[in-house]
Amino acid sequence: MALPINISELLNGHTVEWDRIECKAGWNPEDIVHTIVAFANDLNNWGGGYIFVGVAEKDGIPQLPPLGITQNKMDGIQKELLNLTYQIQPYYAPVSQPYVIEDRHILVIWVPGGDNRPYKAPTTLGEKGQRRYYVRRTSNSVLANQQEEQLLLDMAKRIPFDDRLNHHASLEDLDFGLIRDFLEDIKSDLRKEAAHMELAELATQMRIVGGPPEALLPINAGLLFFSQSPHKFFKGAITEVITYSDDSGKNFTEKKFSGPIHKQLKQVLSFIESNIVRQRITKQSNKPEADRINNYPMAALEEVVANAFYHRSYELDNPIEINIFPDRIEVLTFPGPLPPVSKKMLKQRRIIARNYRNRRVGDFLKELNLTEGRSTGFPTIYDSMDENGSPKPIFETDDDFGYFLVIIPVHHLFLEKKPTLDEDALKILLFCMTVKKRSEIMEEIGLSNHTKNYNTHIVPLLDAGLLAYTVPNKLKSSAQKYITTAYGAEMLQ
Repeated sequence: MALPINISELLNGHTVEWDRIECKAGWNPEDIVHTIVAFANDLNNWGGGYIFVGVAEKDGIPQLPPLGITQNKMDGIQKELLNLTYQIQPYYAPVSQPYVIEDRHILVIWVPGGDNRPYKAPTTLGEKGQRRYYVRRTSNSVLANQQEEQLLLDMAKRIPFDDRLNHHASLEDLDFGLIRDFLEDIKSDLRKEAAHMELAELATQMRIVGGPPEALLPINAGLLFFSQSPHKFFKGAITEVITYSDDSGKNFTEKKFSGPIHKQLKQVLSFIESNIVRQRITKQSNKPEADRINNYPMAALEEVVANAFYHRSYELDNPIEINIFPDRIEVLTFPGPLPPVSKKMLKQRRIIARNYRNRRVGDFLKELNLTEGRSTGFPTIYDSMDENGSPKPIFETDDDFGYFLVIIPVHHLFLEKKPTLDEDALKILLFCMTVKKRSEIMEEIGLSNHTKNYNTHIVPLLDAGLLAYTVPNKLKSSAQKYITTAYGAEMLQ
């Protein structure tokens, strides 16, 4: 039976992190049972992982075309895999399926994070093997150390909310059509078989239900994506978009979005793109191409809103709030980021976060290419703001991590109030109509190239979008220079 994922996309690293993929050129039962246990323990709540048997790897990346498995060995491998599952304590059974990739037969083993973790596997197969915990460290399955064992035991006390059974819903609350649409969207091979399957069988195959066969219950992630009205089960599973005509907070229009969260996300982004995002075209005399500037770069907004759907808590009744003011867009979710992310880290351009609140929600969003989950969110937001000449985004939370607020400032060209510039600022902007070094700028205004002078005279112009870095991705680069932006040139005029 086909798996509910696009295998080609998976092999090319387009849907999940490489850390969640293990390639085996051949069948090595001892290594494979260790990897199954490591993925099932899911120490970082990534959502488990995938093992490709018959695919070589180099530096953790699958090598195509695959080496393949001869057909006469495939049945034996699958039988041995079944026997391996009885070596795992408590019992755990992954889902496996043969595939043909580029005319080569391979076996794909899907290992979702287990409900009864932590799991143990024998260190060696045979009578002398001792059962131990295994975990993933980067792209390797290794024996858990003492600290990791304690973490596993602590995690056993709590299953992520989106992976829990919902005892207030029934199998009939899942919509067969929504499930089939999802499989079509991601081009899963399972979509071909789904037309001939009962709802219970299809939902079981997708791991969106649990419990005994005679009394299946949907998990929360299944209801969020595949029920017509998720807010019936999760009061906060809606999005409120409020557009203010001024900063008084009195004059506004409000629009609420509900429904399956992936469709809701697309509707919210479509509304923002159609009703909020605007473009200004400015013809420059010194070059043939016109400058195209958006009030908000859509790439940044897509990342911010998608992350709000991914990382918020669906246990809370608070909706996602998107407040659109004349000079900024604010996206507010509850609660705040999970440790080890701190208030200090939110000031950085890149954050490495490996602890995710909603592992199954994230997997479904990644399958639909609505988010990535590779710690690329912050860099994407910063880069798109830089490319548009916009001010820097702002990320905030409180000391108790009770909320997470993202502020995307409007581009300065769309502000009604223009900044006032002193004589030195005007001199810098005029001087930097061609690319200049920091030392040259300081010499132009008669000051030493000192950090204090840089912070006083150059940084405010950068923050205001009047001056730009020539190497925005490496601010401390030895090749860093500065250039007046189109907005800065307009201010000079």
